[in-house]
Amino acid sequence: EVHIKASPDKFYDVFCNRPHLLPNISPQIIQSVEIQNGKWGTEGSILTYNYILDGKICVAKELVEGIERENNKVNMKIIEGDVLEHYKTFKYDLQATPKENGSVVQWIIEFEKHQNNIPDPHILLQKAAEITKDIDSYLTKK
Repeated sequence: EVHIKASPDKFYDVFCNRPHLLPNISPQIIQSVEIQNGKWGTEGSILTYNYILDGKICVAKELVEGIERENNKVNMKIIEGDVLEHYKTFKYDLQATPKENGSVVQWIIEFEKHQNNIPDPHILLQKAAEITKDIDSYLTKK
């Protein structure tokens, strides 16, 4: 969970409907976001993220599995990319809920490792928290 100053609907709008802004908002992590299939902010769309992790440029192709606009929630599944070298499956849920003086953004990750000695993806959660804070800064400085 990450506490932010921005409203949940504004945060959700950037992450779900306008992720192509992320390279400008969080350039130290996100290099590019492109739509491969579908439309921005719609279920069934496929997005490709180029991002930096531990100094390495990585790729993730993600399927938008579910969208709950009324709850500011989106579910994504990685269907191709570097993450799947270590994990058989990798899904995440993102939800922004209103709190006094802003919102709380909750990230939930579900994954299945290829092998037991693979570490849990704590670094990916850390990057998600950094991106969340970057989006908050972008939204609250306007």
